[in-house]
Amino acid sequence: MLEARVMTSIHQVGQPAWDACFPGALEGFDYLAAVEGAGLADFAFRYVVVTDQGRPVGAAPGFICDYPLDTTLNGAGRGLVTAVRRLAPRAFTVRLAALGSPCTEDVSLGLAPGVDPGRHDEIARLALQAFETESLAEGCGLIAVKDAPVAAAHIGAAARALGYQPTPGMPSAVLDITFADLDGYLAGLSRATRKDLRRKLRGRAGLQIELRRDLTGLEDRIEDLYAQTRARSDQQLENLTAAYFTGVLERLGERAFCVLYFLGDDLIGFNLMLQDAETLLDKFFCMETERGPAHDLYFVSWIHNIGLCLERGLKRYQSGQAGYATKRRLGCAFPATEMFFRHRRPWVDRALKWAAPMFADDPVAEGAAA
Repeated sequence: MLEARVMTSIHQVGQPAWDACFPGALEGFDYLAAVEGAGLADFAFRYVVVTDQGRPVGAAPGFICDYPLDTTLNGAGRGLVTAVRRLAPRAFTVRLAALGSPCTEDVSLGLAPGVDPGRHDEIARLALQAFETESLAEGCGLIAVKDAPVAAAHIGAAARALGYQPTPGMPSAVLDITFADLDGYLAGLSRATRKDLRRKLRGRAGLQIELRRDLTGLEDRIEDLYAQTRARSDQQLENLTAAYFTGVLERLGERAFCVLYFLGDDLIGFNLMLQDAETLLDKFFCMETERGPAHDLYFVSWIHNIGLCLERGLKRYQSGQAGYATKRRLGCAFPATEMFFRHRRPWVDRALKWAAPMFADDPVAEGAAA
């Protein structure tokens, strides 16, 4: 018989039970434990575990936070909310409970190997129901599923069956490493993009690039560069701390590292990277507002990371949920995701469904048009 429980710490679940549902996952137990231990004041973390006669068969992270609805609104909708907030600062801010994590690439519903595929929908539905029940008891008004991969149909099926409203999610960008060297990569891009990249790579002049797994002495600068990058972003949710970056490096060991970009003695940019036998996952790229763009650091780091994939025999480079038009020019694909939401009050739920077209446009379609 299937049973579901919601816990407040991943350590209550335990690494063996969690890893049984996420075998070999880059953003597995150690990564989520680092996120939980990073002191992200805006979030309360939750963990759903589904068992069958005591054996873990499914699991998913979740979180609770105060959520400004304009985080995912487009220009017209965001302007309306901004105007209303001048009179009522808390307007359009709701207590959100979301299945997923603010710091992972998708909803990450893990299913234990060997579980009958015919039970996947049932496990997903039970996990979502348990999470919803717990969230409502804690006073959350809006329940959501964050960035569910369309390919993982059981997640979407469970959300739809329970009456959740779908809207396009924020996919990660994926570049398959099907070329033998950098020349082969560049050959697959448009002529204009090749020319632009070669020009931008002149920004490497004067830079020193280092790979480190220890950020001792750099914590304040790492936090400052992250804050500068976050301030330039149109869409913001998490507000990370230096403890997040150092904790990920400490807990994941050989599976995590930072690429640091120095100009003289000054650190002007960094990448936090995760790696397994096949994938290089670019978690965060942060740079100084002035000197980073002046040295085309984003593109310098992109080519450097492609080089790392080639050197290490990796099959895939995966980067984050932003800059879709640029990443499409650089050869990426965007596996589709969906978000789902439902409000506890029927009239608010109806209003949100009516307002859904004002939410951020489908980034995949947006990238295609760019």
